[in-house]
Formats: sequence, structure tokens, C-alpha cells
Amino acid sequence: MPLNNPLSTVPGADAHAVSLAVARTLKQARKTQKITLDELSRRSGVSKGMVVEIEKCTANPSIGILCKIAAALGLSVADIVNVAEAPSAHVIDSQDIPTLWTGELGGSARLLAGTPGPNMIELWRWEMFPGETFASAGHPQGTLELFHVEKGTLKCVVGETELLVHAGSSAVAKTDVAHTYSNAGKSKLVFTMSVAEIHQ
Repeated sequence: MPLNNPLSTVPGADAHAVSLAVARTLKQARKTQKITLDELSRRSGVSKGMVVEIEKCTANPSIGILCKIAAALGLSVADIVNVAEAPSAHVIDSQDIPTLWTGELGGSARLLAGTPGPNMIELWRWEMFPGETFASAGHPQGTLELFHVEKGTLKCVVGETELLVHAGSSAVAKTDVAHTYSNAGKSKLVFTMSVAEIHQ
């Protein structure tokens, strides 16, 4: 369920507009780097058919797929969804902030801001309802995530480690291994998350 949840829209940038931006950016980056569809599929671990559908704007890729493709191109997810395409100091208007995950019960993950890749930092705001979970297969080596819980209780499982982060508390995790976030309480969970991916 979680990895396959597609781009969504409540609130923030329209899903079709985000899909168009992804298609345009992917095609341009691939051509600039002279990477074939077959090569991008091999590097990213995403099927060639899915890459073709994304470029044609006929697919609705998940966060997991966007992460894989971005990493294969040396980009950040913010590059792919165009959040990062602006001068060095700029404002991202509310209507331009994309929602990149929607939970089965109405939760959401919004990419508030991000820097260009390959070294990148992203700022996310998550809302999850009781019972919702998001799973990731793991990010590139050395990726770090910082969490701060505003409401509720976040259960974060990173590899073999399980963290319970209560409202008002923060956590740090190295997320280059499989990990999940879930709402471990009986009320709405709200947390902010920063992701840093620094290549040596």
C-alpha cells in the first residue's frame, strides 16, 4: 500500500500539474545526461515501461519511485517536482507545495521545500490518522532524517530499531535501510521531517 500510493492533491499543487512537471524534468534530465530509457531503468531499478509512462505523463508514480529515479539522475525529489527550480532565495507559495503521498484514511505528506540534488535537503510535513503507515525500502547511503512531532505519537521503525516519538519530542535516524512511519496513537499525528542526502 504505502510505496504505491500515487501523487495526490489535498492540499497543494494540482496532481496533474505535478505529473507534468515530473514528465518534463525527467525527459530533460535524461536527454541532458544522454541516458537511454534502458539505462535509466537499470540504474534506478524502475521498469522501463514505468519510466516511459512517467515521461508520457500517463503514470502516477509513488514517492518511492520518484526517489529511485531522482537518485539515478543525481537529482533530488524537489528537482523532479520543480519545487527547487528558483533563485537562491525565494518563496514557495502554498498552492505550489505538492502533496506526494495520501494515506488510505486521509493522511498526507507534503514536500514543503527542497534544494537541488545530488546533495540535497528536503523539508516535509506529514499528517497521519490512526492506523496509517508509510514504508520505504531505504534511501541512498548516508541519508539522514530529522523528525519533530507536533501532535500524536510517531512510530518509526528503521531497520531493527523501533522509536516512539511523542508530541514535543524529536528524533534522528539514518534511513539508508528499510524504514516505516506510522501513527501509533488514537488521534491525528502531525510531524515535520527534514531529509539530508550528502554524497562524499
